[in-house]
Amino acid sequence: MELTLNHRREGDKTVLEVGGEVDVYTAPKLREKLVELVGEGLYDVVVDMTKVEFLDSTGLGVLVGGLKRVRSHDGSLALVCNQERILKIFRITGLTKVFPIYDTLDEALQDA
Repeated sequence: MELTLNHRREGDKTVLEVGGEVDVYTAPKLREKLVELVGEGLYDVVVDMTKVEFLDSTGLGVLVGGLKRVRSHDGSLALVCNQERILKIFRITGLTKVFPIYDTLDEALQDA
């Protein structure tokens, strides 16, 4: 399965839409995109994961790394995830305490 990445501006936020599988093979592509966005001075990021079909520990590590990167610039990284099987991974790892996670993009954009 391929990984798709698209980003756009929504007001003062950058929305990064992620689709497909985020695993040991595709996670470097996500890491590069997050590094690129921060390099462009975009520190308030909403990662829309509603089209993610699979997420492994490598993908989680990339998201945590992205969070550290934006926070070093006083930024934020919020997630949009409404799939129970993906949310379960965040719960098990305790990352629900680290990331703000929203059901919809609208909620994330209003609150984040």
